[in-house]
Amino acid sequence: MQAMIFAAGLGTRFKPWTDQHPKALAPVNGHSLLHRNVAYLQAHGISEVVVNVHHFADQVATAVQESGGWGSSIRISDERNEVLETGGGLLKARPLLEGQDFLTINVDILTDLDLGAMMAFHQEQKALITLAVTNRSTSRYLLFDEQNQLCGWRNTATGQERLPVPKDALIQKAYSGIALFNAKVFDLIEQRGKFSLIDVYLSLAAEQRILGFDHSGGKLVDVGKPESVAVAEALFP
Repeated sequence: MQAMIFAAGLGTRFKPWTDQHPKALAPVNGHSLLHRNVAYLQAHGISEVVVNVHHFADQVATAVQESGGWGSSIRISDERNEVLETGGGLLKARPLLEGQDFLTINVDILTDLDLGAMMAFHQEQKALITLAVTNRSTSRYLLFDEQNQLCGWRNTATGQERLPVPKDALIQKAYSGIALFNAKVFDLIEQRGKFSLIDVYLSLAAEQRILGFDHSGGKLVDVGKPESVAVAEALFP
């Protein structure tokens, strides 16, 4: 299996670091977020990795080159001309990922999620997409039925909802920024240009098997703001 690490974002919530550096290279206990995610994937047997770049792209490319990919085979998907968000970034990287199932992870996510268990679930359930989720509190939720099938999305702060599969008694789960994809997903993505993977999930939910994999109780830190670094350092030595 291959993986893609989304590392092209501007990191506006992570200023002042991102005024001079990409968030992907922000250190947590002496190791960058990118290095930590490459090592995390390696620990689960994934050593073929695609990394997309935009903000301070040269710094990311140099770090990968000078480290020898930290022992993994890393290929760069270049978005210097335009940041494409997660969905557009994935579509641009299609030539580097086609041919087998693959995983995506946001570079600012640190977790101890058992990817082996998630991959086994994904394969056993014959899902098109499997989404890592937890029951933590947030303002934006994915909505699932009792069979773990994705049915919609809700922003509790604004009241906005998107329900491509309207059902009663839906269960709110927080997305962990990690997903597994069947290789055929590329033929089903209709969006083009700049778009989010959330748009892909919701547009396919009514016709395809998109499931949630709950890993509540484990470690998970979204290192999205400078103050979250201390939390990450306490959990990930």
